[in-house]
Amino acid sequence: MSVPGTIDSNSNSSLFLSLPDDVFAMVSRFLLPRDVCSLSLCCRSLYALAACEKVWLTQCDMVGIVPHKDLVDWRTGVSSYKAICRFLLNIKPLIGIWVHQNPELGNLVYVMPGFVSVVGCRIIPQELGPMGIHDGPILWAPVFEIIGDFDGSPTFFLHGREKGLDYICHGSFKSINKSCNVLLLEVEPREKCIGNRENSRLQGVVGNNNKAMVPFGRLSLSDRKKLLEFTTRHVRQLVPNMAMGPLFPRLRDGYENFQKELVLLRGRREILSQMYRLDHSQVHNIENSEEAVGPKQLEQDDRRKSIECSRALTILLDGEGSDTQYNKRKNGVKFWGSLKQMLGGSSSNNGRHEKKHVRLEEFLGSNDTIMLTLKASTVKLSAYRAWPNMPESWFALYKMPLQDPTEDQVYAGLWGGTFGWPPGKPSEDKPGKALFFLLLSYEESHGQQLLIATKILEGTHYVLHPNGSAMFIVNINEPSSEPFPWNSDADSYPINIKHSFTGEGIANGYGFRYPGSKPGSLFEFQDGVLAFIWKDSRSVLTLQRLNLQQLLKKGERVPCLPPITNFSCLTKSYSNVFTGFPDAYTSSSSPR
Repeated sequence: MSVPGTIDSNSNSSLFLSLPDDVFAMVSRFLLPRDVCSLSLCCRSLYALAACEKVWLTQCDMVGIVPHKDLVDWRTGVSSYKAICRFLLNIKPLIGIWVHQNPELGNLVYVMPGFVSVVGCRIIPQELGPMGIHDGPILWAPVFEIIGDFDGSPTFFLHGREKGLDYICHGSFKSINKSCNVLLLEVEPREKCIGNRENSRLQGVVGNNNKAMVPFGRLSLSDRKKLLEFTTRHVRQLVPNMAMGPLFPRLRDGYENFQKELVLLRGRREILSQMYRLDHSQVHNIENSEEAVGPKQLEQDDRRKSIECSRALTILLDGEGSDTQYNKRKNGVKFWGSLKQMLGGSSSNNGRHEKKHVRLEEFLGSNDTIMLTLKASTVKLSAYRAWPNMPESWFALYKMPLQDPTEDQVYAGLWGGTFGWPPGKPSEDKPGKALFFLLLSYEESHGQQLLIATKILEGTHYVLHPNGSAMFIVNINEPSSEPFPWNSDADSYPINIKHSFTGEGIANGYGFRYPGSKPGSLFEFQDGVLAFIWKDSRSVLTLQRLNLQQLLKKGERVPCLPPITNFSCLTKSYSNVFTGFPDAYTSSSSPR
């Protein structure tokens, strides 16, 4: 019996239950996923309504990462659309552009959706192909994948190539927040579990919880590198030929071709599921686990391992072996480091400096097993212009904020182009033009709106300017009075200038690290192409807006580097290291 003037909860529930699935799915567009989950806790009837597939398909659409037609294809690989939504919410902060300071030519990794996965693709520094930037295939290499299992839980795979063979290293993926700006490759201590976890707890064989967990960042750079190399060498598995197929769907150039590719994508994922037991991510027994490495393997010679692993063990603990790969230590395993800024156990860095590093034995003894981990963290980093100041000793990638174009910031976003006029395809007399990727962003300075073009990739053979340099800075509030030097484009059509602005372009300065600047102007044409011209030299850099996801879908895959270097190259270099390894570009591209 309802009281007059009050709301009858039963009638409200009946109202919801009387709505058709399609109508309730439309209503759910105004709800967050947590609101839908809360609704399902009210009663059994609402639980069934909130669990409707159409509702969770709508929630997946609202995340905005994967197109609706691709979500329908993804559904064949998971238990429900709710599982897809769980996965999408987990990996959404990863989508976008990630960079590293080394090499100076550029280290650009773009994370994009795959098939029930996200894929980190490195754009190789390269010259413009004969078909131009939009029609020609762009060269890329896989760095990592995060694949959603049957219930949407994420699993991390690091790609690598050694001695002509492709490997995948399995690891865990730490949950992330929306503001993560650093991806760290680490080794994480884990408790050793024998059989069922509950039984192990009753038997008292679970790892000692009283031990303080030692953060991976407390180790010295040398120890972190050795531990990463040792772990990846033990957890890596050879990629079978049947799993060498595409990592993400290509452009839909026909229904029949796309369906064939979808079969390859499903088959590849099934193989990975079988290899790493995606549906049973909990490690129950270290003895037959492929992905966990016990510290005893680092402390004593394991007779079941090969001679190579035994030698790696000796090198790791005793500092013996080749001087070209490892630095010898005079004081055993003690590493007393200089003042380095290390990332602690929290997701943010408080800026404190550690006076000393912990010993490798202390880290290995803190828990019973260790595991390769991709950790997404939020770190306070200083920046100059639009480029973050990156610590030199972190195996990490750093996210570049990508501003979306708006009415007041129409040029924001990713642009690509070459030097020379006219723009577009290379000519016969100049067949190779270095391809530049610039990230255009806005910044307020002294009441003026500045447009900053940050270089994130350079396709020259030897770097001209530091990675992260501002190729040009223009004042949007100050129109340019300089005329454009040419009257026609590549097709002999007249030039139509839409806008022009005054600015400064990069130039030689005080050495390589501190470039100077010279006056110039930025021109916008009617077709949307941008061109910055240095006033004195009349050098011209022409730019076109890019969609990296579309370029990668019709790109050409090339071999990647060894696992650790493939993720993060800490060696200072001024040339293209991605073509300097023996395995790079020595074999044909993988099936596309």
